[in-house]
Amino acid sequence: MKGRLLQILRTESDVVSGEVLSSALGISRVSVWKHIHKLKEYGYPIDSTPKGYQLSGDPDVLYPWEFPTRESKIHYFSEVSSTMDIARQKGRNGCPDFTVVIAGHQKKGRGRLNRKWISEVGGLYFTLVLRPRIPVALISRVSFLASMTLARVLRKLGDLDARVKWPNDILVDERKVSGMLTELEAEADQVNFINIGIGINVNNEPGRSEPQAASLKELLGKPVSRRDLLDQFLNEFETRMNQADFDRVVSEWKKYTITLNRHVRIVTNLEISEGLAVDVDDSGALILKTADGSLKKILYGDCFHQDERE
Repeated sequence: MKGRLLQILRTESDVVSGEVLSSALGISRVSVWKHIHKLKEYGYPIDSTPKGYQLSGDPDVLYPWEFPTRESKIHYFSEVSSTMDIARQKGRNGCPDFTVVIAGHQKKGRGRLNRKWISEVGGLYFTLVLRPRIPVALISRVSFLASMTLARVLRKLGDLDARVKWPNDILVDERKVSGMLTELEAEADQVNFINIGIGINVNNEPGRSEPQAASLKELLGKPVSRRDLLDQFLNEFETRMNQADFDRVVSEWKKYTITLNRHVRIVTNLEISEGLAVDVDDSGALILKTADGSLKKILYGDCFHQDERE
């Protein structure tokens, strides 16, 4: 009901009477007033006049009703410890495919190798719960498809040469704008659910704590709608998942990567590896050519380009 009410107010440039809203929505004028009052509490600038109601601005909010075709699968929290934690529990409780957990702020956001992900207000932080019918061996291709899709969506925002740093960070002009974390639970060799947590620097200022990071607002010189960005990504990614030829994902992903043919350092909990990134195989592993000329396969880790600080 809130989404339908907002849609009417957004399409009208003038004041809309309570009577018109009541008729259009099929509810009483008292119910209209209650919904208006609640929307104001949520931060929507709605002017109430003797003649009716008018929306005087369009805040960049991420409530479920802002995504009409997905409302039942969207779960928004103003503040949580981590969207990954909530998504994991929802996955175990049987939530449907493409459930989305969104947070305005995370107190304990995390990246790969338990690195802290600083989640400032203005960024976009969410976790997808996916239930693809694929074997565990193909899990990396799902995250590769997600990072490639996000790079494509970011390029459409403007003059952004969004590139993927192995395994799935998004860089623009060598500066990080997005990070991604994938977790899964499986039974035998079949995936039960996959959680893909994504953090995007949209209108926040990450450079204050992470000098090599940048926000979309900074890069484009104007604020970016988090709502529109998330909507576009979800729509395109779901389409790609439904149509995906997983045998071709890695080869397509290579068109968007910035890591190949560069000297890199890969950090894991067990070791540090250095060499020239020469390829990514079908499993998503990075192939390094080490100093002695031998090839080494790296399945997972934090990747640092040679001219990048850890």
